[in-house]
Amino acid sequence: MQNRRIEVILLLAGMFVSGCSLWPTETGTEMKSQSGASVIRIGNLQCESLTDPEGIDSPQPRLGWILQSDGRAQFQKAFQILVASRAEILATGKGDLWDSGKVDSDQTLYIPYSGKKLPSYQRCFWKIRVWDQNDRVSAWSPVAKWSMGILDAAQWKGQWLAYTKLRTPTSDDQVLGTWQQTAPSPMFRHSFLVDGPVQSAMLYICGLGYHEVHLNGKKVGDHQLDPAFTRYDKSCLYVTHDVTGQIQTGQNAIGVMLGNGWYNVHTPCEWNFEKAPWRDRPTVIAQLRLVYADGREQIVATDESWRANTGPVILDGIRQGEFYDARLEMAGWDKGEFDDSEWAKPEIVAGPNGKLRAMMMPPIRITQTIKPVIVNESSPGVFVFDIGQNMAGFARLTVSGAKGTRIVLRYSERLDEKGNIQRKEIDMFRKGAPFQTDVYILKGEGTEVWQPRFVYHGFRYVEMTGFPGKPNVDNLLACVAHTDFAAAGSFACSNPLLNKIQTLTQWSYRSNFHGYPTDCPQREKNGWTGDAHLAAEQAMYNWHNAASYAKWMMDFQDEQRATGELPGIVPTSGWGYAWGNGPAWDSAYLLIPWYLYLYQGDTRPLQIHYENHKRYVDYLTSKAKDSIVSIGLGDWVPAKTTTPEAITSTGYYYIDTLITANTAQMLGRVDEAKKYFEQAKAIKAAFNKTFYKGDGIYDKGSQTAQSCALFQGLAESAEMDKITGELVKNIESQDHHIDTGILGAKYIFNSLANNGRIDVAYKMATQTTAPSYGNWIEKGATTLWEDWPGASSLNHIMFGDLSAWFYKYLAGIQIDPDAPGFGHFLIQPQPVGDLKWVKAHTDTVRGRIESSWKIEGDKFILAVIVPVNTTATIFIPTSNPETVSESGRAISRAAGLRQVGLSRDQLVLDAGSGRYEFVAKRLK
Repeated sequence: MQNRRIEVILLLAGMFVSGCSLWPTETGTEMKSQSGASVIRIGNLQCESLTDPEGIDSPQPRLGWILQSDGRAQFQKAFQILVASRAEILATGKGDLWDSGKVDSDQTLYIPYSGKKLPSYQRCFWKIRVWDQNDRVSAWSPVAKWSMGILDAAQWKGQWLAYTKLRTPTSDDQVLGTWQQTAPSPMFRHSFLVDGPVQSAMLYICGLGYHEVHLNGKKVGDHQLDPAFTRYDKSCLYVTHDVTGQIQTGQNAIGVMLGNGWYNVHTPCEWNFEKAPWRDRPTVIAQLRLVYADGREQIVATDESWRANTGPVILDGIRQGEFYDARLEMAGWDKGEFDDSEWAKPEIVAGPNGKLRAMMMPPIRITQTIKPVIVNESSPGVFVFDIGQNMAGFARLTVSGAKGTRIVLRYSERLDEKGNIQRKEIDMFRKGAPFQTDVYILKGEGTEVWQPRFVYHGFRYVEMTGFPGKPNVDNLLACVAHTDFAAAGSFACSNPLLNKIQTLTQWSYRSNFHGYPTDCPQREKNGWTGDAHLAAEQAMYNWHNAASYAKWMMDFQDEQRATGELPGIVPTSGWGYAWGNGPAWDSAYLLIPWYLYLYQGDTRPLQIHYENHKRYVDYLTSKAKDSIVSIGLGDWVPAKTTTPEAITSTGYYYIDTLITANTAQMLGRVDEAKKYFEQAKAIKAAFNKTFYKGDGIYDKGSQTAQSCALFQGLAESAEMDKITGELVKNIESQDHHIDTGILGAKYIFNSLANNGRIDVAYKMATQTTAPSYGNWIEKGATTLWEDWPGASSLNHIMFGDLSAWFYKYLAGIQIDPDAPGFGHFLIQPQPVGDLKWVKAHTDTVRGRIESSWKIEGDKFILAVIVPVNTTATIFIPTSNPETVSESGRAISRAAGLRQVGLSRDQLVLDAGSGRYEFVAKRLK
């Protein structure tokens, strides 16, 4: 869909059209394994893109795995899946739930479970084996597992509980005589008897806004801020925990604490969450299912027999902070022997209108702790801790002092000239309440360690007041908290500035994912859609986060109006339909499923949301005038030059229409595919008629206008060289500085690299004077900023696509759109500027891809890893293919390789799986 003026596309197109085979069968270049068992190993078994997930509510969960081998050109020819109800059955080589038998297929991704119908609660243990290209069978994989959630709403035995104490203490030590919106956090508990050995105990819980659950004196799991935020009047997520190890014979107790989260935002704000249609007091529904060793079943569910009270969390607000009075703690409240006779009965409430769905994504966790680098006393009794890194999370306090001592923690991204925290750039939208402020009142019982439960903040600095004495760096620890997706990629090179940009991007991305992608972790915490899609491609290289994006796409489905309209933030209280949206933002709903298809090989998001995508494109058509769309936000926070919104909005209208057309074609909707392809053609023609002024110039020739036409494939091929030339002139006239906002920042680097001017892109990327990424670093940035001057938030992700550019062009790891999910891919590194080496890898859904190169004297050395069951087209920079060797051998004698040809001083090779090291004479 992008402008693909890369010779490999033309080469591959010609090769596929002519019917050429990728792999020769001559003995000298044969790629068969030696006699004996298959050399393929199996690992990383996944269910719905998750490892050993609990509580899957898809009736036919999809399974996948990754293959490894030390050999070359290894393929899967067939597979067999066994799924059993118990690990013991699986160990005998049987699958009482499903035995697929030998299935002739090379597929390793998204294979639907096709065995016996899976009921709610079913535990599933599974393993696989495969046959290679020589029909030799592998060893069985390690055993993986998943469990089913609650598939039928009628099986929820629990009732929604709420509680508000009528006379409760407040943050200023007064009392409330009636329920108010800032009531303290409720607590619930229930004792129950277990009368024998238990083989399994599974807890299903949805506590809104956030919950923390305890069992027999210990917190359950290591999650923070469960469950992920949704449009609660449409969908509510429940979390599943295997608590078998915490159950004891005899008396047991379960306890739940609730926080307001997004369910009960009580402070007026710009985005009207205090007026959200779902807003209500915190509430919980839960049920614990015990299965005894003898097969008996016991359900412990929330009902009127539970007990309720308020506890030490006096106040919590998602943007405000948490007020905790340790004097109100009740020791043993979550144990069976606790006396709860003075606790009250909970209220049985209707609960939210949203459908209960399983939270099939990684939870938020504390992923790292950071010790402050220094603490300074900015004024008497005011201590400022410097964490040394902008981040999202909260502080963990360690303190000893007298009962009633009150410590206040205030979080900030920056300091003023006197060393005090400064928050005016981010504290602007809340009305009449504290901002990013936690309060802890000591109970006076030795060393006390505390951290907030129901909030998170964006910060680098923490101001502490009220500390008994003078604190040191051991009294505070910064806890990094975000959705706990695993790392997938790594990029490093010989230019330290680019390495720092990569690090900044990784920190900003982690800071801005808390169950959904956010714009910033401090001021707003909103799911701005434009910010998210602009950073989504780098996420495909850097992180394993497909399940979280799939969840967020369901949030879009909940938010879309019947007209097709989408809001600028998702989820939303209802704000964002009148302003803050438009194609450049809304396209997240189409682009991210498209990226999940291209990078993850997953067609389901496109299938699920196809009708919604059509509705959105048709909505844009209703707003278009002569195929030009002018609504919505444009190139946000430009460095200097503004570009008309009609250019960028129409560009995304074109892209959205193409995605819809391609999806229709994929689904076999022939007439609809034809309709949208023709519509896209009309949009492109109208775009050029309206904005192309001739001689390579769009509109007034801004960097964003020029690169929009190139990047989004709107420019006519015959004009591309002129358009690129005019873009380069603009850049050179500004001393190789960027002059775009967030949209153009994605377009421009890709457009230059795609059109033969990566040298210009590299000069832009390595600038250190304003405006530039390097200038942020010169000014001390540890995350990406919201704008080029640094006048607003200092932790935004919307400029993050440059990281994807590192992978795609400097390392050269690129998708082939005709083989999604890296079934076939390109390795086309582009040595440029002063770069001496690049080392990069990305762990794809099919395995690790690596591209690392270095220049040694007159040699160019390239190391490549191609995963099993995939192929790659590799471009080696050289004007003399005879100089190229692989692992010390001539290319013609190297196993796993096939020479395709020479293209623009590049030797082009097709490669099967394996590790390769090429040495070529360096281009001058």
